Amino acid sequence: MLEAGNNNELPPIPGKRYFTIGEVSELCGVKPHVLRYWEQEFPQLKPVKRRGNRRYYQRQDVIIIRQIRSLLYEEGFTIGGARQRLTGEEAREDVSQSQQIIRQMRTELEDILKILRR
Repeated sequence: MLEAGNNNELPPIPGKRYFTIGEVSELCGVKPHVLRYWEQEFPQLKPVKRRGNRRYYQRQDVIIIRQIRSLLYEEGFTIGGARQRLTGEEAREDVSQSQQIIRQMRTELEDILKILRR
């Protein structure tokens, strides 16, 4: 198992769609019981649960887990601080995406207006 300060030595994430909790544990250097605990603490973590309540994580979940691990183990955040940081990043991403969509729509509407004025 990887030590807390060795985030640079984490293996690359394979190109699979779903990962078991054991695979995620290896990919992120975190024990399975810690992953289950983080699911309760971070609303962003929602692995798919299938037969027998088995967890299947997607690539985005693995990336979020690595971010959480970095915030907690390397940057020294508390659970609450890491939760706020992740929530803040999501909000900024949402605003950025909204602004991009608005710019694109405005450009398309201006193009339509030019066509209508001909």
